[in-house]
Amino acid sequence: MNTEKELELKFKNASGKNRTLTVKDPKDGLTKEEVDAAMNAIVAANVFTSNGGDLVEAVEGRVRTTTLDVID
Repeated sequence: MNTEKELELKFKNASGKNRTLTVKDPKDGLTKEEVDAAMNAIVAANVFTSNGGDLVEAVEGRVRTTTLDVID
């Protein structure tokens, strides 16, 4: 059994569409405050763009956990 975690950061771009940035292997115990601060810093720094324009709003952060079981 193999478990993988990804931090998904969901943003709204200038055209109003949602875009998601994915970070593999986030640290355990992330708080809402830490994730919100990171997302707001990304928006403020304007370091990413998308087909619909710049990221303009932080929508939500979430951790996706996937468990893979090999069938022998």
